[in-house]
Order: sequence, then C-alpha cells, then structure tokens
Amino acid sequence: MDLATLVGLVGAFAIVAMAMVLGGDIMMFVNVPSVLIVVVGSLFAVMIKFELGQFLGAAKIATKSFSFKLSKPETIIEEVVELAGLARKGGLLSLEGKEVSDDFLKQGIQLLVDGHDPDVVRTLLNKEMKQASERHDQGISIFSALGDVAPAMGMIGTLIGLVAMLANMDDPKTIGPAMAVALLTTLYGAMIATMFALPIADKLRLRKDEEDRLKRLIIDALLAIQSGQNPRIIEAMLQSYIQQNKRVTAE
Repeated sequence: MDLATLVGLVGAFAIVAMAMVLGGDIMMFVNVPSVLIVVVGSLFAVMIKFELGQFLGAAKIATKSFSFKLSKPETIIEEVVELAGLARKGGLLSLEGKEVSDDFLKQGIQLLVDGHDPDVVRTLLNKEMKQASERHDQGISIFSALGDVAPAMGMIGTLIGLVAMLANMDDPKTIGPAMAVALLTTLYGAMIATMFALPIADKLRLRKDEEDRLKRLIIDALLAIQSGQNPRIIEAMLQSYIQQNKRVTAE
C-alpha cells in the first residue's frame, strides 16, 4: 500500500471538508444538479475520447497508484550477481528453473536458457517493456483527460446556472438555487481535477518510470550474463540504476 497516495488523497478532501464545516452548514455545498453536470458529465465526456474497454479499465489501473508491487533494484542486482556466478561456472543451462523474484527477469532467463541470440533477447524484452509502458500510458491519458474535462464541465455548469438565474430574475426564489449551481459546479470541477484526477495521473506516470527503469536494469543484466561478464563487473555496472544515496550501502 502506498501511504503517500492514500494519506494525500484523504487529507486533501478532509481539509476541504473541514473548511466547509467551519464555514457553516456543509449541506449548502451539496447540490445534486451540480454533481450530475460535473461528475457524470465529465465521465461521459472522457468516455468519448477512449474505447469502452479502456475507459472501464481505468478504475483497475488507478489501483496501481495505491498498491503497486515492484521489486527493488537492490534485490534484483543481488539475484543477478548470483545468476551470473552460476552461469560462469555451469553455463547458461544451469539457470533453468532458478527461482527469482521478478517475472520479467524470469522471462529473460528462459530466453537465455533457450539459446537465443543477444539481439533476439534484446528485441523481445524491449518489446515486452514497450507494451507494459503503453498500458501505463493509457491509464495516464484517461486520468489526465478527466483532469482537463472536469473544470471545463464546471464552467458549463456555471453558465447553465447563470442563464437560469438571469432568465428568472423576476422570481427571487429561483435565484438562490441557480446561483448554487453556478458556483458549485466550478468548485466540484476544480476539486476533481486538482485533488484526484491529475494527482492520480502523475502517480501513474511515476509508477511507469519506476517499472521502465527496473526493466532496463534487467535487460542490461541479462545481456551481460549472456556475454559471460564477471559478476562483480555486472554488479558495478548496474549500480547506476540505484539512487546515489543508496549505492554505498549496496556496494
């Protein structure tokens, strides 16, 4: 569980809710027409931009911003050094059936055991990495689109409320509800974009970068093992994938 995402999301909405409560009755900030215009309207507008399957899969993609299991580079390097030592002693076939913590690494080991050329190994693994990256891009695009559409739908709601207010100036009872729609739709749109959609898109982009970096590490490691390089040389080469403040510990 990513506590930063959970705490940040809950904290942001909690602060806004607290400000509403301190400002008076929180129910005055609840308006059903405004919710329909901004929330439901934004979802339908975003749906236009994507295929139905992509749109419906957005919720599952969003869970990666809360819970995302990714092997640590330090752990992968330790496993790679061990694999390199086994390969130098017993050949690449000695790696067959070796248990590792990462599925992408396991896939690459199987390619080495099967005797594929380095160019084939690099091409297949890069293709797999690209496909995973494209799946991440899809989720990022959906939530970025929601972040763009929600404020715009809020402005549409504001215009609807103003039109309703100006069209019924002779009836004072209608001015209040119309003004509520006008103001609350802008508020809802800003909240959805600023406190949910855009932060989720940025967190998914961060996850994508982390996964791409780990996969590049694994590809470099596997090609080095295949070429028969010394395990310690491989370890030193892969230190560039570890944050500077952690390299001393890793080394």
